Amino acid sequence: MSTSSVIILIAVIVAVAVVGWMYLQTQRTRKLRARYGKEYDRAVDQFGDRRRAETDLEERQKRIELLNIRQLTREECDRFSTAWHKEQEHFVDDPHSAVARADELVREAMGSRGYPTGDFEQRVADISVDHPHLVEHYRAAHQIALRDERGEATTEDLRTAMQHFRQLFEELLDKSVNDKPVTDKPVNRFEEVRR
Repeated sequence: MSTSSVIILIAVIVAVAVVGWMYLQTQRTRKLRARYGKEYDRAVDQFGDRRRAETDLEERQKRIELLNIRQLTREECDRFSTAWHKEQEHFVDDPHSAVARADELVREAMGSRGYPTGDFEQRVADISVDHPHLVEHYRAAHQIALRDERGEATTEDLRTAMQHFRQLFEELLDKSVNDKPVTDKPVNRFEEVRR
């Protein structure tokens, strides 16, 4: 084989390897973007680099795979649902404590499912793996709760926080019993509070 043939063969092998690597990177991006949606874009903005963001998202998945995430029992769902209903009713009399308790209930439900409940940012990262479309709700509700602790949230802000918390809370419960909604939930009177 001549030297020029060897050089051409090496160039072809390198080109195929580069094209293959680029294809794999494109597939990686496509899969992560499809799985995480807006959370993917947020991670890219946060890290300022697509590769670092994608590595972070993949590490989140690996972390969750090591955890013992489980479904809640019917009894646990009923208990959480009753507690949530109570806080929604309590919102009329004391929206501040209702929002604080809603935050606690979400954290308790996450803990019962097997998610670690320490640092908020870690909770968000963990929950984003299974519930990426709800992470924005969790962040928004938590920010309002923090503003409320500083005395900066209006009643309307608190109502919005309850709605955001409810989105995540209901999914945590609904996905728990064999992916079927809890059918014996109390009537949602939160909508009445909004009127």
